[in-house]
Amino acid sequence: MSNITEKEVFFDEMTLNMGPHHPSTHGVLRFVLKTDGEILKTAIPDVGFLHRSIEKIAESLPYPQFFPYTDRVDYLAAMNANHAYAVAVEKLLGIEVPERAEYIRVLVAEMNRIASHMVGVGSLASDLGAFTPFLFNLRDREYLYDYLEEMCGARLTYNYLSIGGVHRDLKQETADKILKFVEQGIKNLDEFNRLIAYNKIFLRRLAGVAVVNKKTCIEYGIVGPNLRAAGLKYDVRKDQPYSIYDKLDFDIPVGEAYAASDGGVIGDAYDRFMVRIKEMEQSYKIIKQVLKEIPEGEIQAKVPRKLKPPVGDIYVPTESARGEMGYYIFSDGTDKPWRLKIRTGSFSAMSAFEEISNGYFIADLVSAIGSFDIVAPEVDR
Repeated sequence: MSNITEKEVFFDEMTLNMGPHHPSTHGVLRFVLKTDGEILKTAIPDVGFLHRSIEKIAESLPYPQFFPYTDRVDYLAAMNANHAYAVAVEKLLGIEVPERAEYIRVLVAEMNRIASHMVGVGSLASDLGAFTPFLFNLRDREYLYDYLEEMCGARLTYNYLSIGGVHRDLKQETADKILKFVEQGIKNLDEFNRLIAYNKIFLRRLAGVAVVNKKTCIEYGIVGPNLRAAGLKYDVRKDQPYSIYDKLDFDIPVGEAYAASDGGVIGDAYDRFMVRIKEMEQSYKIIKQVLKEIPEGEIQAKVPRKLKPPVGDIYVPTESARGEMGYYIFSDGTDKPWRLKIRTGSFSAMSAFEEISNGYFIADLVSAIGSFDIVAPEVDR
């Protein structure tokens, strides 16, 4: 006869795998779940499935040749990843970018931010069983991709920015299309909100789930919408302005316990969802300003054929779709970086999961992962 007691059968801790091939892990991610069967004790991220050594590859490539690799750091917001690298190298070299090129850079970065957030909030709804809102967002994202394709010939990984400017100018015909779309895009965002954002089931699946306060954000280095959802108003575009962001009028949304009536608190999964919705509204506002104020002029600074920055190091942060994306570059005076390190928002967010998952249902982990908008290439580089 077995010596296993009833308590041991039903209440012993189990170890379960979630991923790496799981529809709710938003990429090739694996979580090791410690659970009693339904309630999580912890969820331990196991990363590295997409590691490609691109930071090491950078050491063997001249500065301009590394640009295509930056697209792969965040394929959902590749323009922002391009921008981050360009700004760092230009600051290292002391290159001044023409004003028109700066406006074009901000235009494509904000377009890509919207496209990325559309996938983020849409896939979160899909993870929780509402597939139709996701399709609404994919429809609008396709329009944005059409305009980006007109500008640079690509739809996902662009290699559009260059050291000192951009590769192609913005045609007036394309600018008119984008401006026309912005008005419709704002209306479509309202339609998306009516469809899912205030749905009671959706609200209650996110309200009070995976709460991250300011202290935890600071301890783990959480950035971007996930940080702002905790009530901390920090955005690199405002606090450490680069490009032409200091000339633009836009607000920084923060968490306000948007689902308070359903048990929500500041810093929960619903606040992270709503901050991204409101950021899309602000990005539309930025795009309208850029298209109305963009000056004529050159789109590329004159740079040496062989770039050899002086010996020294530099770290330059920018605000990507998932928060602060910064490049640390150490130059040894040659045409290749001696060391290059990329700081991304998804990597720091992953480190907090082990702490914030305690006490929630396994189903709540799906809500948490979607609300953090993790993208696997930012984790594994």
